[in-house]
Amino acid sequence: MNTKTCEIRDVSFGENITVIQPCNLYECSIGDNCFVGPFVEIQKGVEIGINCKIQSHSFLCELVKIGDNCTIAHGVMFINDDFKQGGPAKGNKNLWKHTIIENNVSIGSNATILPVKICAGSVIGAGAVVTKNISEKGVYAGNPAYKIRDL
Repeated sequence: MNTKTCEIRDVSFGENITVIQPCNLYECSIGDNCFVGPFVEIQKGVEIGINCKIQSHSFLCELVKIGDNCTIAHGVMFINDDFKQGGPAKGNKNLWKHTIIENNVSIGSNATILPVKICAGSVIGAGAVVTKNISEKGVYAGNPAYKIRDL
């Protein structure tokens, strides 16, 4: 049997960071004044800006960039493989796509974020599935996520 433990390694931390364990953080960067809750995984190359909160049980895969002053609620899942070839990329990282979350975005619990860009100031409702870029500030909810009101 091959087992591994949770770990924090090769992370570029800003100042005044709180990390609640257990969690897996590796080869990523986390800006000043951030909070990372328990049971979070933040993978290689992920960038998190300043003053962000990543709540428990969230998964931030490679190729995700989070802006400043963002809140990622409990159980949010980011996806970098959109299965464009009918199934998983099976390790072919050339098929993976980027996700960009601009500043001042709040993402509600159990949302799923596919490879998209979400504009500054947007709110993503709990349980939403974001399948397309969001370029107009507002509140988005549903599966697939759609704008339910202006902000």
